[in-house]
Amino acid sequence: MTRLLLLLAGACLWLAACTSAPSTSLSDRLVDPGGTSPLIDENRLMAVIDQLPNRSGFVTSSQGLPIFWRAFEPAHYNLRYRYDGPHLDMGRAMDMDFSIDPQGAQQPLPVRGTVVLLHGWMMNGDSMLPWSMQLAQAGYRVITLDLRNHGRSGHGPAGYGTTESLETADVINTLRARGVVQGPLYLFGVSYGAATALLTAQRLGDQVTGVVALEPFANAGAAIRSMVPHMLTMQPHGFKAQAVASLARWKYGGQDIDAVIAAASQSTGVDLDEVDLRHTVATLPACVLLLHGDQDQHIPVEQGRELALTSPRVHYIEMRGEDHITLPMRLDLLGGIVDDWLASDQSAPAGICPAPRLPMEANMMALYQHEAAETVEQAASESPAGAERWTAQTAP
Repeated sequence: MTRLLLLLAGACLWLAACTSAPSTSLSDRLVDPGGTSPLIDENRLMAVIDQLPNRSGFVTSSQGLPIFWRAFEPAHYNLRYRYDGPHLDMGRAMDMDFSIDPQGAQQPLPVRGTVVLLHGWMMNGDSMLPWSMQLAQAGYRVITLDLRNHGRSGHGPAGYGTTESLETADVINTLRARGVVQGPLYLFGVSYGAATALLTAQRLGDQVTGVVALEPFANAGAAIRSMVPHMLTMQPHGFKAQAVASLARWKYGGQDIDAVIAAASQSTGVDLDEVDLRHTVATLPACVLLLHGDQDQHIPVEQGRELALTSPRVHYIEMRGEDHITLPMRLDLLGGIVDDWLASDQSAPAGICPAPRLPMEANMMALYQHEAAETVEQAASESPAGAERWTAQTAP
């Protein structure tokens, strides 16, 4: 058995990247992450990957950048996964470990379809290894990509899913022509990768059967306006984390966020306030399984709820107590649910998007609460007295 232990500790990955970058312009960090997450132990990941049969390569995108991909075959990996740690509180350690059986990887399974995994900001395709093994042992050929500015892929201005989705579609089309992409196609993304997955599904239309999107933003500009102040005002535990946070506040704390977003929009050629996924999700022909943690302050849970309400083809799971860092790590709670949803989606009648099995940790009333809050807000704007009456009528 090959065992990998990842200790996810220290300062927030975004702050760590910001403080290590030479530039004091916050807009520069929105254009290019400027580093790799300290959460990734690339040497340990590669030690595991080197023991597994896989193939990899580059596809030159229509934008002229080399995009790295890696494929794992469906097999009996016998994944054992453990998540053991508190919710990330900067400076406090939490750990995740998993083990796989390289011998089981030599026992292939029939290919049920293909799942393309898309990572988050400052991560890479290899960081998705536990999810890769979970889905591959469920019978899917799994392809991970390094998005532009990440991992082994080329560098260019970030597109917040717009340019990345074009390049993801380029890779999928190329690999389908080579016979690497087979059967029903699913996209699985985390955060930045989830936004890319949804925009890729829009580009590819009926080629995509379903999308699993963990904690995507609804609007890029709004997400940045909530994330940056949150990161800069956090009070972490531990001397090192406190020093990193203090340095980040010194370098970036006095910058006007609207001016930062405007400068980043000019540099990328993408108006970040116009990168809005609500219309995208509302018009997708693919089924969507959307997941968000109710403690997420990087991309507030309200953005996930807004996306969930745009289309009846979206099924939403809101996990109590999970935040932006911990949610993708809860494979222990979500792995079987995602497997079951993919299987039921494949067997469902055409045009039907099956409901997922809900874990006990899910907030079953999340969307009702969101709609109720919106109704109160609307009533308050029209008449404060009306809002009070509506709240009294609907209170338990």
